[in-house]
Amino acid sequence: HLLWISRGFSGSGGEKHVSEGRKACGFFYLSSFVSLQTFEKLLIANRGEIACRVIAIHSDVDANAVHVKMADEAVCVGPAPTSKSYLNMDAIMEVIKKTRAQAVHPGYGFLSENKEFARRLASEGVTFIGPDTHAIQAMGDKIESKLLAKNAKVNTIPGFDGVVKVRNHLIIVCYPVMIKASAGGGGKGMRIAWDDEETREGFRFSSQEAASSFGDDRLLIEKFIDNPRHIEIQVCGDKHGNALWLNERECSIQRRNQKVVEEAPSTFLDPETRRAMGEQAVALAKAVKYSSAGTVEFLVDSSKNFYFLEMNTRLQVEHPVTECITGLDLVQEMIRVAKGYPLRHKQADIPINGWAVECRVYAEDPYKSFGLPSIGKLSQYQEPLHVPSVRVDSGIQQGSDISIYYDPMISKLITYGSNRAEALKRMEEALDNYVIRGVAHNISLLREVIIHPRFVQGDISTKFLPEIYPDGFKGHNLTDLERRELLATAASLYVPCLVSQQVEVDGMKLNVTSEWNLASPLLSVTIDGTQRTIQRLSRNASGDTSIQFLGTVYKLQILTKVAAELSKYMPEKAAEDTSSILRSPMPGAVVAVSVKPGDTVSEGQEICVIEAMKMQNSMTAAKTGKVKAVHCKAGDTVGEGDLLVELE
Repeated sequence: HLLWISRGFSGSGGEKHVSEGRKACGFFYLSSFVSLQTFEKLLIANRGEIACRVIAIHSDVDANAVHVKMADEAVCVGPAPTSKSYLNMDAIMEVIKKTRAQAVHPGYGFLSENKEFARRLASEGVTFIGPDTHAIQAMGDKIESKLLAKNAKVNTIPGFDGVVKVRNHLIIVCYPVMIKASAGGGGKGMRIAWDDEETREGFRFSSQEAASSFGDDRLLIEKFIDNPRHIEIQVCGDKHGNALWLNERECSIQRRNQKVVEEAPSTFLDPETRRAMGEQAVALAKAVKYSSAGTVEFLVDSSKNFYFLEMNTRLQVEHPVTECITGLDLVQEMIRVAKGYPLRHKQADIPINGWAVECRVYAEDPYKSFGLPSIGKLSQYQEPLHVPSVRVDSGIQQGSDISIYYDPMISKLITYGSNRAEALKRMEEALDNYVIRGVAHNISLLREVIIHPRFVQGDISTKFLPEIYPDGFKGHNLTDLERRELLATAASLYVPCLVSQQVEVDGMKLNVTSEWNLASPLLSVTIDGTQRTIQRLSRNASGDTSIQFLGTVYKLQILTKVAAELSKYMPEKAAEDTSSILRSPMPGAVVAVSVKPGDTVSEGQEICVIEAMKMQNSMTAAKTGKVKAVHCKAGDTVGEGDLLVELE
């Protein structure tokens, strides 16, 4: 692949698997670029997959992270808490001086949209690979950006155009409303409120999350557009007054206002709407003299009316899908622009070639609120790079730790096809072939989303998950045929020495064929001509086995006829009465405890607040009662299942 920065900084992202995936997406490069003036040293002020580049910084718990191992140089900037490491500007500036880095790419999150960081870099003569401080200030502040968007003739959402300061004196004329952190992003500091009580609670949590994540607790309130699509336009500008829109990304599949599945292009936009959104996005970029890659986000209603949501003055997590359909490397474009080169392309040069889908693979339990964080060590990890046209952007490997301190993303899994059906089929295959052991993960949810009839038809909105799963996600619902296939496969695993077997299930005979290489985490099996890729996760001497089948893990028991007859005499363990106890549903840190022994609480009353990966979660009482004991205090670190509070 093309090397376009000295000392190993490459357009492929530094990782072999990213390089191969990007080739599959059809990148084009200018061969003459190797002779152009470049930066000699570039520091990445971030962690994870986006930081797998040249000079890396890291916290003490990230000392053995992949981005640290891959870097030419790596320097520790502090302990695990982000405020003392990845948000520690003084420490990062010292690293820049020590390593004599000429430029800094901030990645996304952390300091990527911090105008003070960009200003300090400029004062030291270090290039910030992103827009200038004026654009960061203007677009990074949601209140100011909304006013600028109005002046640039960009459609905006009705709301209060100012800072909301006092939560106890809010007067809302028309519900529902969206409470948002002015300096926010990534779904943090956002709450929907449908009445006064939810507004007060939303103000409290949003301001606390905003202060924790961005160091800025200012909030704004605007009308909530119910049941919209979330569609964003990728833009890129240079320092010579040029700006382009690089088509759209559909980002409507979300949980807790955070994206889960993205794709490009959108099934919903017609050429006229796409052009109108693109032209408004470019008008906004030019209004602030924007010079880098950035994203203008819109909410789009069912009539294709679109409204400005915010502008992210950084690289987006989901940028790979745009790279796949345009052939452009956005990181390369950002560095070229930062070095002073003009954009190489005109608007007419920007294509839509094929279709790309991205799934965000998280260390999360999807059966809890569509994904509560999971921590642990990746005991086994294998990416599905043998599947054609697959790209995996990750910053972890087998043996990596997923901690409570940072975002639980494992990777971005991207598939590309000549059309949407092909890209989705490859994604389905890639998810089936993805091996992740040691932590809970959301593969089952991702697979169910991409095969759901409504998603396949393009009938989606930001409310897709709660509409499809009103009682929460339960995993794949097996058809009768799929159930027989699973049982036949499990029975065949009991005697894997046979390549071909005939298994009777519910009076029906199924032919099962497989090589049964039990040393491999992936097992390919054919049942009556249908090929399936499964994973056997565990088994014990009692016949209990866990099999990942069609993305979902099923627990089965395989017994001989005699053992099955005797099993009915085995006593079952009584289920724990959870109405009188409160256990932590996830690992995290206790932010606040609202009760003490002897207090009387009502059903639904807040008992404590747990923060995990910068998101705050209110823990409530399951019934009315008196507090018997409190087993935690503010500042404690708790694990999943830890006892927090007992009721009498």
